[in-house]
Amino acid sequence: MRATHRNLSTQDLPPQPFFQTPEQRAALARQRFFEEQQHPAGLVSEAVIRSWSRSRTLGHASHKMPALDPVNRSALSAALARNRRLLEAAHGDLQQLEAALAGTASRLMLTDAHGVIVHASRGTGDPEQKVLDAATRVGVQLAEEVLGTNAPGIVVQTGMACTVQCCEHFYEVFGQVRCAAAPIHDVHGRLVGVLDVSTESRAFGFDAAAVVGVYATSIENRLLQAQSDEHLVLHFQAAPALLGTPMEGLAGVDHGGRVVWVNATGHSLLGRPSRQEVAPVEELFGHGLAQLLPLCGATEALRLQLPSGLGIWVRATLGLRDGIDFRHAVAWPAAMPPAPGPVPAAEPEVPAPAPAAAPSLAQTQQRLIEDALQANGGNVARTARQLGVSRGLVYRHLRK
Repeated sequence: MRATHRNLSTQDLPPQPFFQTPEQRAALARQRFFEEQQHPAGLVSEAVIRSWSRSRTLGHASHKMPALDPVNRSALSAALARNRRLLEAAHGDLQQLEAALAGTASRLMLTDAHGVIVHASRGTGDPEQKVLDAATRVGVQLAEEVLGTNAPGIVVQTGMACTVQCCEHFYEVFGQVRCAAAPIHDVHGRLVGVLDVSTESRAFGFDAAAVVGVYATSIENRLLQAQSDEHLVLHFQAAPALLGTPMEGLAGVDHGGRVVWVNATGHSLLGRPSRQEVAPVEELFGHGLAQLLPLCGATEALRLQLPSGLGIWVRATLGLRDGIDFRHAVAWPAAMPPAPGPVPAAEPEVPAPAPAAAPSLAQTQQRLIEDALQANGGNVARTARQLGVSRGLVYRHLRK
């Protein structure tokens, strides 16, 4: 094994302390860490050094061959079932990314939160990619506990995007593998998956970290929306052309008018710490729920001004647990205050009635179905087709 990894040796390195290539710096870092028991600060990233330390503590030996066997069938079935929603959200993006990588000899994989591969692109059959072909199979676990330092393993451990190049891997057998990985989080901010692009025996030829980051963001945005049953989802950006792209901000608003989740771009636009607790939508967006609900029926984005003074463009969608998306169904009714009653002349003047409370999301959803039924003359089947739902759902809402 050692004879096939001469690139890890430092005997032919120039005597000067500053090396020109990442490979030279990584080789020196390995020598200092594994042989001299020193902390090789500045030669490789701190994320890699910390992973080396964790891997050594776990009892890994860098010169040995790690286990690349998939988890057993029952464990794999449980992982696939547990991550069904993630796989559904990622399906389209995985297909697009595989097509984009078709001419690059790169491999694509998606893992769950424990580092178990739940999707992997096909092997190339290239004899120079035997290690990668063995490692990138559905069911193989890439966590540090199994494979030591690697990009998906570091992301599972830290929740942060990472790139690991060649001999930065803990095991020498991965000395020709390059990998770039990015995290995918759910509406609770928990890590639920890792997207990775890897190659062996050749450079990427493109910015793999940027590519995998964009697609991981796109998958995360789709997952956030899929998990937002009965939430008002706000789509916003400073530039309207970025709406509907991975660069848009997203926020989920519950029935009580509270923002319960915000994606990473949204946090940046709102100037909000990434792990801040829920907050009233009016506090973050400067507009209440009653003002934002009509955006669901709008055909174009609306420009709003945040409390910070930043102008943003906003669209909104609302999904029910049964899968309704009311973006193009019927127009949202404006909240109308009740008409004041007549005041008898002989009686003292009475105060005007208080404004009506803003309707909840559930009330507005019910009103939408009622409006659709009225527009369709009470025809349940036609209403269900218009809204894209089952007739049973319409009947259930009528019973309410």
